[in-house]
Amino acid sequence: MEFGGYGALVVIPILAAVGLAEAFVFSRQRHQAFPWEESLASIGVGVVQAIKNTLTRATVFAALLWVWQFRFFTVPTDTWWGIALLFVAVEFFYYWHHRWGHEIRWLWATHSVHHSANRLTFLAAIRLGWTGEISGAILMFAPPILLGFHPVAVFAMLSVNLLYQFWIHSEVIPRLGWIEGILNTASNHRVHHAANPIYLDTNYGGITMIFDRIFGTYQAELPQEPCRFGLVHPLTSNNPIRIAFNEWIALFRDVFRSRDARARFMSAFGPPGWSADGNGQTTADLRRRAAE
Repeated sequence: MEFGGYGALVVIPILAAVGLAEAFVFSRQRHQAFPWEESLASIGVGVVQAIKNTLTRATVFAALLWVWQFRFFTVPTDTWWGIALLFVAVEFFYYWHHRWGHEIRWLWATHSVHHSANRLTFLAAIRLGWTGEISGAILMFAPPILLGFHPVAVFAMLSVNLLYQFWIHSEVIPRLGWIEGILNTASNHRVHHAANPIYLDTNYGGITMIFDRIFGTYQAELPQEPCRFGLVHPLTSNNPIRIAFNEWIALFRDVFRSRDARARFMSAFGPPGWSADGNGQTTADLRRRAAE
């Protein structure tokens, strides 16, 4: 998820206050220590990301306005059916934006920041990458604009989608019964943030699980498989700069160490964990080894 612009500078303190309330639940009801240092690191990462977006959002929006002039249709968003279509379109393209952010290492270098927290708390929701413009992730939202949804409408619906996701970053909210298979819930999102092989690369939806169901990436939380949060190789640093650039450093290290063009390409644009010697740690590799 990603917050941007001046609104984020207002929203983040509110979200941080909610996160502090969660600390009370951890200590008083669950009798667990709250990850204060990690949470403060998340606030630091989120604040810098919001400031960066304040400086770059106008340029990004101008680029999408330029795309708007080449649209194939014009969908009226002052009608109920236009808003409904907008919701489905943003949900669809968010699903693929999010999925490719896990399956393509160049995109994962930015998105991995969001998965680097080793506990899933509300404040982990604002631990967001600083390099979205470098990875080109925003280009995933050019297609709905070409299909006729105005950039302002797309940004507004995307903001609703992302703000919805704040509450699902939690270890303390239980499963919610029959809605688990329809909406994105805390349980579904715990699965998405888990590093267990069975949970990797699942539950990409924003508000709903519809496209995960359609494309076969839905995975329910299993009582016999407690979630281990964080990266496959846990990042223990609470330095916001290290958190923001950890995967980029690893990516370029692997590219420069590669011996041929194919290996360099795969190190940058293949799946995270790919290795030229066949002993990598992609999701497929980890699941195969877990099944042995």
